[in-house]
Amino acid sequence: MTVETLSFDSARHLETEEDIALYLEAVLAEDDPALLCHALGQVARAKGMTQLARETGLAREALYRALSADGNPELATVMKVMRALGVRLSAEPA
Repeated sequence: MTVETLSFDSARHLETEEDIALYLEAVLAEDDPALLCHALGQVARAKGMTQLARETGLAREALYRALSADGNPELATVMKVMRALGVRLSAEPA
């Protein structure tokens, strides 16, 4: 008997602003920059990469590269993306 599995796509489950905020909050708690880039990429896909490119003033291809698991975006890029996604970073005592 063969079991077929489907790959999980978190972007398909990010439907509301609250979903997005909770997802990014959980990712930030992991303290993993690569995971944050990947998560921002997932949120960007959920919201629409073309629209995000328009709102940030960055090229769509550059966003795909920067927000991949292997990407290493500048902090300014991360902040532009988060602003366009309607979320912000916050600080709290460790």
